[in-house]
Amino acid sequence: MSSERRVQSFQLIEPKEDCFCLETHMHTSQSSACGRGTPEEMVRAYKNAGYDGIIVTDHFMNGNSCIDTSLPWEKQVELYCLAYEKAKACGDKEGLTVFFGYEFNYRSTEFLTLGLDKKWLIDHPEIMTITAEEYLSLVRRSGGINIHAHPFREEYYIQQVRLFPDLVDAVEVINRGNRKPEYDQKARAYAMEHHLPMTSGSDCHDPYSRIGGGLALDHAPSGIEELMDIIRSGKGYSLLGEN
Repeated sequence: MSSERRVQSFQLIEPKEDCFCLETHMHTSQSSACGRGTPEEMVRAYKNAGYDGIIVTDHFMNGNSCIDTSLPWEKQVELYCLAYEKAKACGDKEGLTVFFGYEFNYRSTEFLTLGLDKKWLIDHPEIMTITAEEYLSLVRRSGGINIHAHPFREEYYIQQVRLFPDLVDAVEVINRGNRKPEYDQKARAYAMEHHLPMTSGSDCHDPYSRIGGGLALDHAPSGIEELMDIIRSGKGYSLLGEN
């Protein structure tokens, strides 16, 4: 099957008019070992699907990453960030807004981290060894946010459910990669119990999947800072992928 034909099957399940459709959770083959689409392929697929923006959230080096962790830390970070940099360059040409994020892994518990950059990562190699509580607190002190990704997913690689309601800034209550709807239902109940903002994401790994997760924002954010403010508030957007 050609790349062009594959892209044609990659479509927005719930198109929204008069909004900024943003994917919050996606992967590329540049930095994620499970990714099956290059940054450029993913950008074009999302553009063709009707999205206005994406957050590149490849698996970090403590997760299912394809970055060689025997390399010096700075080199690891540079290679990891290439996925975003390539996606951003392609997005600028294609008319798709691209934000940087990453999916941080702590013993199979995962968080989508936003608001930090390459320099911050280079300056903080300790994030590979500190506890989840220490990591989440450090991100907040540094001005970033953490979204707890698929908190109730059950898979062979997930050791146990770990919850940090006082340290995360939002909960992913829709994940199109979850096998069972009950995982999302539990996440929504958890977010409501703790009055945490909710997000949705496709958790997409290839440029020929049927997707539909993300946020339908009332307007295009001016940058990552405004986007984080919107997510923290839980207002100014609706969730894509709701049944």
